[in-house]
Amino acid sequence: MAHETNEITMPTKYDPSATESKWYDYWLENDVFKADEDDSKQPYTIVIPPPNVTGKLHLGHAWDTTLQDLLTRLKRMQGYDVLWLPGMDHAGIATQAKVEQKLREEGVMRYDLGREKFLEKTWEWKDEYAKTIRDQWSKLGLGLDYSRERFTLDEGLSKAVQEVFVRLYEKGLIYRGEYIVNWDPAQKTAVSDIEVIYQEVEGAFYHMKYPLADGSGHIEIATTRPETMLGDTAVAVNPKDERYTHLIGKTIMLPVMNREIPIVADDYVDMEFGTGCVKITPAHDPNDFEIGNRHELPRILVMDEGGKMNENAGKYEGLDRFECRKQLVKDLEADGTLVKIEPHTHSVGHSERSGAVIEPYLSKQWFVDMEPLAKAALEAQGNDDTKVNFVPERFEGTYLRWMENIRDWCISRQLWWGHRIPAWYHNETGEVYVGKEAPADSENWTQDEDVLDTWFSSALWPFSTMGWPDTDAPDFNRYFPTSALVTGYDIIFFWVSRMIFQSLEFTGKQPFNDVLIHGLIRDSEGRKMSKSLGNGVDPMEVIDQYGADSLRWFLLTGSTPGNDLRFYWEKIESTWNFSNKIWNASRFALMNMDGLKVEDIDLTGEKTLADKWILTRLNDTIDQVTRLVDKYEFGEAGRYLYNFIWEEFCNWYIEMAKLTLYGEDEAAKHTTRSVLAHTLDSIMRLMHPFMPFLTEEIWQHLPHEGDSIVRASYPTRRDDLHFADSVPAFEAVMNVIRSVRNIRAEVNAPMSKTIQLFISTSDDTTQGYLSANEMTIGKFTNATELEIGRGLTAPDKSMSAIMTGAELFIPLADLINFEEEIARLEKEVAKYEKEVERVQKKLGNQGFIAKAPAHVIDEEKAKEKDYLDKRDAVRARLEELRK
Repeated sequence: MAHETNEITMPTKYDPSATESKWYDYWLENDVFKADEDDSKQPYTIVIPPPNVTGKLHLGHAWDTTLQDLLTRLKRMQGYDVLWLPGMDHAGIATQAKVEQKLREEGVMRYDLGREKFLEKTWEWKDEYAKTIRDQWSKLGLGLDYSRERFTLDEGLSKAVQEVFVRLYEKGLIYRGEYIVNWDPAQKTAVSDIEVIYQEVEGAFYHMKYPLADGSGHIEIATTRPETMLGDTAVAVNPKDERYTHLIGKTIMLPVMNREIPIVADDYVDMEFGTGCVKITPAHDPNDFEIGNRHELPRILVMDEGGKMNENAGKYEGLDRFECRKQLVKDLEADGTLVKIEPHTHSVGHSERSGAVIEPYLSKQWFVDMEPLAKAALEAQGNDDTKVNFVPERFEGTYLRWMENIRDWCISRQLWWGHRIPAWYHNETGEVYVGKEAPADSENWTQDEDVLDTWFSSALWPFSTMGWPDTDAPDFNRYFPTSALVTGYDIIFFWVSRMIFQSLEFTGKQPFNDVLIHGLIRDSEGRKMSKSLGNGVDPMEVIDQYGADSLRWFLLTGSTPGNDLRFYWEKIESTWNFSNKIWNASRFALMNMDGLKVEDIDLTGEKTLADKWILTRLNDTIDQVTRLVDKYEFGEAGRYLYNFIWEEFCNWYIEMAKLTLYGEDEAAKHTTRSVLAHTLDSIMRLMHPFMPFLTEEIWQHLPHEGDSIVRASYPTRRDDLHFADSVPAFEAVMNVIRSVRNIRAEVNAPMSKTIQLFISTSDDTTQGYLSANEMTIGKFTNATELEIGRGLTAPDKSMSAIMTGAELFIPLADLINFEEEIARLEKEVAKYEKEVERVQKKLGNQGFIAKAPAHVIDEEKAKEKDYLDKRDAVRARLEELRK
């Protein structure tokens, strides 16, 4: 694929569709992304955040992976042995839900198929969508080592999951027990605290009278979930509440159920909230569960796994929980038990996966005892040798606060798709056996039906993908711990924290040295992208329209670490224009290199000021970009690159280089060609981690060594090509040229008109800079008469501009027709006068001011200021011309 310079003429326009697949196939065919396993190189390791095999990649994952791709491409070019390991997550709840939905559309339920057949269907789903994801990775240009690709349900990772479960169980850190869990009635499974999304809901407080069993009166309670009263086993009051101390130990008759339950005293009850009496439902509320334990209260479940009332709900059996609420409230109102209904807006948990309202539900589940694991993780974070560096640093506080207040982790899920819990129950005795293999007499044992929470296996990802639990595995020994993780702040709790404490527990090391946190991608109005709003953007559609490099540049440079990123199509289009600017500049350079080869490049010859300046600015850019990327400040690095390429290289150096390239001095031509080739080659290398496809295509046309820019060395500063004095000298020349162009624009005089130019300098240094470059200044200002000297006076009727160390004057007599220019400016003044009159009349209309929205009034005031400023500027110019 590689070829000599100018063997293939670059097309007039850059076509990403014809370039991207060609180069990606070439990279894979030549194993350019495969880890070297070279002991002479320092390892640099990243494991890709595994996407769920549930469909297409979203913009958030594209952001994650593009940031990681920049890091791995950069480190590979800097001489590291880079391993970027790809993989995918089985995503238990999400994937099973998708497969079940597909089956329902075919009129089939998973129970009709049975577990084994259902899993076959799910593996088919996985294979289909895994291929889709790989195709999308390739479109993004991700430099992944596919020879090491992993999946959370593959044999090696499953072995690691079993090892961890068994070792934690044997250590007493995994246990099984009845607890209140967050229950998703739609999926019929427990979900963890961090998979619950809280939403403000318009609900109500239902106030009810509970009669004392001895007939001496009643107490009043209030609840937002009246259907749970069917499972009440007590009423609690604060022991210090003098209103109720005489009732402690008495009993009440539970309405509807006519069950006698006690009144207990507990410090948990807030005397100031409501009536100071609280109904206790140990099987349907986490706080009530704890109170029930303290008072040895029975636990009565009144719902089944699907959110319907069960046999313990009496006559409401079979009703959906919310339908039961409606019917129960009617019945309580009819018999006089209901005192009042008070509207109440409160925060209600919803399942992140299904959207169903979460039900606090008593269930027998498997848990991880988090206290010792969290303690070890917190201790490690206090040690510079074992801590994980969060970027930005503020997110370390987020991580620490969660670890300090962590609850035990419910790890069992009532699903079929996932890692089956390695626990068996004896068919006769009920004895529990936990092990990596089934018991010897397996016919007498039944394996637990549940699977593990997806995050249980994902927490092992950094080391299980490297061959652990085989601690002699070559990859584990060479590439672990990993160098960096890139992920969003929304999964610090889900994933980052769990990887840290599991890694410390099982390897004694942190899983990664750095974790770079980014925000969320939002639409142009700042809203989170969602299906319900219909504001999502498919990254593949962006690539189809503008190419992968345009999307990558936007994702890499559009935000600072830790902050959200707003998506604008205009910014993608702007990046596309930048790509074309680079392409066109490269075409010009190549057309003027005259078949130059690597061995022909000579940077030792006599250089023009422009040559010295661009080489020096290249050094400065290399320094700044390398420093910023090392700090993960990709947006700032991109800004430096953009300004250097667009303004300095394209707009200034290439234009200056034409003077030499189109001149007669062959030695000077060769030097400028060499500088042009060297600078453009360095630009391609600097830009490669940002825009891999465009840079590879251009680099292949440049004089180069090696087959691919992927393996080319990253630019470093060259002190032999640094000319510090060239920068202020060239800036002095640029300031003159800019000032002349600004004056021409002000007086509407095109570049084709010649001028007289007088430059009065105030110091010897500026005098020297400008005098040495008199020819260049004359050419770029179209000055037929140019005088540079100390203390020059301004000619009559001239325009002036002040800059550092000098003032310049341009006589207007030969530049413009004074009468025509005055007439033109007078018309402009009249135009602005009319606009000022119109807008002031509008703002003076009290009816308009009273009715118009504030932003409309502000817009009119802004127009008024703009018209006044423009009118005054034109008036000032008129005064100058009339002198």
